[in-house]
Amino acid sequence: MRRALAEAERASAAGEIPVGAIVLGPDGELIGAGHNTREAVADPTGHAEVRAIRQAAATLGDRILSGCTLVVTLEPCVMCAGVILAARIPRIVFGAWDEKAGAVGSVYDLLRDGRLPSPVPEVVAGVCEAESIALLREFFAARR
Repeated sequence: MRRALAEAERASAAGEIPVGAIVLGPDGELIGAGHNTREAVADPTGHAEVRAIRQAAATLGDRILSGCTLVVTLEPCVMCAGVILAARIPRIVFGAWDEKAGAVGSVYDLLRDGRLPSPVPEVVAGVCEAESIALLREFFAARR
């Protein structure tokens, strides 16, 4: 999570909402990292999770990331939950809950929706939650 927090700090320094993500391979090795870049590249899909998952898939040369773990500072949104399911990532670890747009247990719970044809991944919430929340609060307070 510390590496994901460092990615979130990069996003903040670039004027992006401070969300960072990493993907760990089956052996625990870092295979993907990313932070929000939506504003910088005018791309609505420029979420930290999507960037980290794209990099991990390229590293492994496979769109299926079985055995991998996604670590992200903020609960994934609906789009990112869809990407997680498409990549078949079996374990998601996140810091702060997103009470406005979260899709992994707060507003929605797409990853554990039994109607979807994907295996249900393990979800671990609240890891370094205080640090994740602090980054977001500081960012938005500075913008007001």
